[in-house]
Amino acid sequence: MGYRQHVKSYDLIIAGAGIIGTACADYASQEGLRVVIVEPGAIGGGATAAAMGHLVAMDDDRAELALAHYSLQLWESYTGIAQIEYSRCGTLWVAANEADYARIPQKLARLASFGVQAERVEREQLYRLEPTLKPGLHGGMRVPREAVVYPPGMARYLLDCACARGVELLRDRVDVMTDDGVRLSDGTQLRGAVLVATGCALPQLLPQLPLRARKGHLVITDRYPGLVHHQLVELGYAESAHGDADSSVAFNVQPRPTGQILIGSSREYGSDTPQVSMPIVRRMLERAFNYLPALRQLEALRIWTGFRPVSVDGLPYLGRVPDRPNTWVAAGHEGLGITTSLGSARLVIDQWLGRSTAIDSRPYDPARVAT
Repeated sequence: MGYRQHVKSYDLIIAGAGIIGTACADYASQEGLRVVIVEPGAIGGGATAAAMGHLVAMDDDRAELALAHYSLQLWESYTGIAQIEYSRCGTLWVAANEADYARIPQKLARLASFGVQAERVEREQLYRLEPTLKPGLHGGMRVPREAVVYPPGMARYLLDCACARGVELLRDRVDVMTDDGVRLSDGTQLRGAVLVATGCALPQLLPQLPLRARKGHLVITDRYPGLVHHQLVELGYAESAHGDADSSVAFNVQPRPTGQILIGSSREYGSDTPQVSMPIVRRMLERAFNYLPALRQLEALRIWTGFRPVSVDGLPYLGRVPDRPNTWVAAGHEGLGITTSLGSARLVIDQWLGRSTAIDSRPYDPARVAT
């Protein structure tokens, strides 16, 4: 069967309408580019729909912190938009033991070097802030200006803004990368520069960029307003997020603006099906119950899964693809895609326009790992 030859030309063709792709479309359209975004599925589906939606500065890697801090500053422009459910609850990192507590001064220093406001929390203050935490914890670290959002709502909002400036949305799939653009599954040829923002589907279009899918589970409860006031995260969270174990769990709980409580987080390599794994869920919940025993009494409404796109070194791929002068990429954000979406878009589009970038783009250059 032959393909229908239908050719359209654009400045930029974006594959993928998750929060990364829509952020790129929004910023590119602000700069006056003729843009089309191609997405066969739900807007803000995939990894975006499976994300907890935290806006948090992880300080364990300097390049990761630089991108997160840059992006968090951009998020400040969206605080009053109802559909993204922006809630500045702050993050409270919880120290389970003396060793965790001893790490806090270094974490505070790293955050302060980027201008991030944070404070050490003594044991007594910890329980004033969050009375339902289990007894015997050693204190923590509070980052008061951090927030949670509803990621699919933000992706939809960004796309609506882009479309209002003339961006086209094609409900199709990029089938083949060509020398001067892409071919869609219906045979339509699109000509122009290409930006691939397809998350875990990246290897289908750019196999030269190593990427693994990492499954995660989330549980959301009925409404229990006032039970939890901050996003709560164990100080050892980075060992789970940055580790390479086949499976891991960490304590991460959020109060949603609805009064519901969102419980995470799990990470699992080697599973490529979206089915819920109850052994992993039980491990994740037991971890959460260990820090917040009151959760045992709550009613869960839904459990779901998603896949985080993980690059070979934990940093996203942001920039031009080696040996493909007309192809760009924004993918591989693991668990920080929501936080870093706006900064990632600026970094890639500014590079595409030949501008200097607000932060050093070299740590995210795809050339560092391309095979």
